Amino acid sequence: MSESASYGLMAEFDSPQELLDAAQKTHRAGYKQMDAFSPFPVEGLADAIGFHKNNVSLVVLIGGIIGGLSGYLLQYYVAVISYPINVGGRPLHSWPSFIIVTFELTILFGGLSAAIGMLALNGLPMPYHPVFNVAEFAKASDDKFFLVVFASDPNYDAARTLEFLRGLAPRAISEVPA
Repeated sequence: MSESASYGLMAEFDSPQELLDAAQKTHRAGYKQMDAFSPFPVEGLADAIGFHKNNVSLVVLIGGIIGGLSGYLLQYYVAVISYPINVGGRPLHSWPSFIIVTFELTILFGGLSAAIGMLALNGLPMPYHPVFNVAEFAKASDDKFFLVVFASDPNYDAARTLEFLRGLAPRAISEVPA
């Protein structure tokens, strides 16, 4: 196995429990940059590989605040600054009439930022991924389970990581070329 131009090492397992146990042992061994692939969701796998937090909620909050502020400020600019019209003696800055559009734009911008933020934070669209260079990975959508330790991990050493993965008793270990 060559260390040059390597994305990492991939271990193949036969069952979700084997993958889960291997992921927990790998995380406990100090490997932090890894990923797991499974044909169906495996409960506890995200925690086992150290994935605990995502920032989609922050993106949605910021998008909602921007939407609300832009809706309110647009109405304020039109009604008070750009085209002031006195209708029935009401004040030009009549904030209760601005609430409906402000609310709607808050929801619109929050929803759009959720969709765009989810795609961006997941790195999608991703037309190419190095794991597809390994022929055995085609089984990931069928009946096999894979654990990939990235070469960018600070603890990654091709020989030591290979020996560690062999100790997990996988069905096969493959190098993932970059």
